[in-house]
Amino acid sequence: QVQLGESGGGLVQAGGSLRLSCAASGRTFSRYAVGWFRQAPGKAREFVAAISWSGGASTVYADSVKGRFTISRDNVKNTVFLQMNSLKPEDTAVYYCAADLRGRSSIYLEDYDYWGQGTQVTVSS
Repeated sequence: QVQLGESGGGLVQAGGSLRLSCAASGRTFSRYAVGWFRQAPGKAREFVAAISWSGGASTVYADSVKGRFTISRDNVKNTVFLQMNSLKPEDTAVYYCAADLRGRSSIYLEDYDYWGQGTQVTVSS
């Protein structure tokens, strides 16, 4: 079993920054990949960013956040971070982290085995 908990969401003005954290417990953290997804009201959940397991720690980003968001991981603290800069109102959503026990950095929701409860990010114009 893997337990995930997101934190760091909040209200920020356009152009501002937030750093989300995803704290993990349970199985060996360094062996699985972690992704961030988001869901805006009335829209489907969409991929934001992912990072593979510690071997190489490759990353992948959605085009909409590339150059503005950075995903990283701290395997000692069992935490994955999503640094979000130059935020836009269209970034407003509930942000979820998810774990893929196979260690891939997939962009597909169905590849993830465990999900957190989400944290709200609201960007005002």
